[in-house]
Amino acid sequence: MAACSIEDVLAKAEQDEAEKLKSITVQKELDLEFDIGNLVAYDKNRIDIRQFREQKKDDFLRSLARDNTQLLINEIWKHPTERVEEVIVVKLPEPTTALPREKPPPKPRPPTKWEEFAKLKGIQKKKKTNLVWDDVAKNELHRLRNIARAQKIKVPGVGLTPTAQQSKTDLVRAVNVAKVSTASAGKFQDRLPKEKAPRNTGKKRKFQPVIGNFSNEKQRQLDLLKLMDSKKPRLDVNKAVNKQMREDDREESAAKFRKGAKKGRKGGHFSGKGKGGGGKGKGKGGGGKGRAGGKGQGPPGGKKGAGKR
Repeated sequence: MAACSIEDVLAKAEQDEAEKLKSITVQKELDLEFDIGNLVAYDKNRIDIRQFREQKKDDFLRSLARDNTQLLINEIWKHPTERVEEVIVVKLPEPTTALPREKPPPKPRPPTKWEEFAKLKGIQKKKKTNLVWDDVAKNELHRLRNIARAQKIKVPGVGLTPTAQQSKTDLVRAVNVAKVSTASAGKFQDRLPKEKAPRNTGKKRKFQPVIGNFSNEKQRQLDLLKLMDSKKPRLDVNKAVNKQMREDDREESAAKFRKGAKKGRKGGHFSGKGKGGGGKGKGKGGGGKGRAGGKGQGPPGGKKGAGKR
């Protein structure tokens, strides 16, 4: 009795295991229609009503779904596969069934003001080039920028080439340019024992240290507040004296100029009425009326003339 019960238990366990591990081969009267692109399978076989009524509905539907899913998976693995990151995947084809949209298609976006302007002027968008960044070119560009920054010029288009005959000045300049052409702009370059500092390199701003003694910083801030709070403006004596001296020199120059102009006017000729031989004169003699400069009288004893010169 006990032996029979053990055999029954083992048989039932084997049956349950077989139910779990069913064969991948499924027999159907009519082949299913597949849409692998949408992962859909259409089963057009008739449902056995008697079997559906005899079995439980959940078990029957579960078994039917399992068989159709097995057929769909078998059909999926018939397509080409590839390995992506140690995983084998299947290349799905394009869907053949047009599925309806949940929402209506979006309306076309209205063009922006720039797009309207570009269309009006015929401006076309440029495509990006397929150029690849070169690290060597990047380093060369940084070198040229350092040279241009040191010489206060624009970035040259070509490399610096030596001339046929170089003087001492040219050689010194070339050495200085080479030193500041590093990534640190020559900050960590060593100097020779008797080498002089380069000229015309400009002065760099010096900033106070961020950390350290805060008493000096406190005193500078207090002096600044005291200067801002004072009612009387700060007077620069040297600047004021220089300004006053320039004004005095300007006034003295203006006075000399006016004095010289007056002397020039006194030494010039004068026009107007005068007595003399020339001019429009009424007198006795052969002089008569003359149109030279002013009215004048002729010599005594002459006759009154009536002619014009």
